[in-house]
Amino acid sequence: MSGAVSKPARSVTYGVEAVVFDLDGLLIDSEGVWNAARKEVALQRGGRWPPEAQRAMMGMSSTEWSAYMHDRLAVAMSPEKISGTVVARLAELYREHLPLIPGARETVIRLARVWPLALASSANRPLIELVLELAELRGCFIATVSSEEVRRGKPAPDVYLEAARRIDVPPVRCAAVEDSSNGLRSAAAAGMVIFAVPNREFPPAEDALALAADALHSIAQLTPDRVRSAAAKALSS
Repeated sequence: MSGAVSKPARSVTYGVEAVVFDLDGLLIDSEGVWNAARKEVALQRGGRWPPEAQRAMMGMSSTEWSAYMHDRLAVAMSPEKISGTVVARLAELYREHLPLIPGARETVIRLARVWPLALASSANRPLIELVLELAELRGCFIATVSSEEVRRGKPAPDVYLEAARRIDVPPVRCAAVEDSSNGLRSAAAAGMVIFAVPNREFPPAEDALALAADALHSIAQLTPDRVRSAAAKALSS
């Protein structure tokens, strides 16, 4: 079944004009896959893998995390080669099995019928395109942005600001849906109304979670009515 939907008329009810989604850990259960792929590359190439490595890299752009692996984890490859090797491994794993989070696809399609959607992801561009193709969701998003296309990755606001720019909606009129500490901080720095779906494997810090207008146990709970209600309270405060 195709995920394509008709482009909605801009809904300004309660001040929300668009919704911007994260990808990893929110729509696909991929943080563990990223962790395994990076760890595999690091250890195979003479590097190290401390317990905090994956959490430290969550939200970083490909340029940032590949440099981190080269400089801080002592991986004996160029940052460009590190990024390419990790991305190739992830693409291989996704083609074998795409770990879509239950309810994620349905939620995207449901919200795309009400608002223009954008994607603001730390994943590399080829992985974004592959995931949306495999999930049959490409037609739901008006714009997608990889943090490798902006100057700074999360927790800086750049990727969210660029997503808002590409769909021509002021950031303060966008709802952002995130799962991680750096993602929540990024969306907050952009001035968006935030909906948190905490990542269970790498839960966000309490201070980051406190930035959200609403916290949900699962992505399936994100309905248009819930977006309108929480956004109305946040924008009126």
